[in-house]
Amino acid sequence: MSVNTDMAGRVYPPAPSYQIGREKIREFAAATQATNPAHFDVEAAQALGHADLLAPPTFAVIIAQQAEAALVKDPEAGIDFSRVVHADERFTYQRPLIAGMEVQATLSVERIRAMGTGAMVSTKVTLQDVSDDSLVAEVFSTLLVRGEDQ
Repeated sequence: MSVNTDMAGRVYPPAPSYQIGREKIREFAAATQATNPAHFDVEAAQALGHADLLAPPTFAVIIAQQAEAALVKDPEAGIDFSRVVHADERFTYQRPLIAGMEVQATLSVERIRAMGTGAMVSTKVTLQDVSDDSLVAEVFSTLLVRGEDQ
């Protein structure tokens, strides 16, 4: 089954909200070798003007991938995850992700370009602060879905 290009333009319902915890920030920072003390120490984050620990910029990928799962698991999309290669990831921020924030992620399928028996799938995940519904960040991803003959 090939990727359904008619999925382009689809907006999925918001994923369950995500509570950003201190330990998740610390674990992610350690795993990605982010060394800024504001990722580990509350006082260091507060000294920079943040209310709590500061998440590394790429932390948003954790939340975005939970939202992107709706597309990957959608049988109508025709995506075989075993054939997916992550091609690109970009982040734009209105403000940083901070421990204690609760965010809601909404997935939009921006573009699907057929390439032989495969496809390039571009998505945008919008992260909003649940407390005031304001935009926090956007995560833009591109997945290469290899075709059956690749």
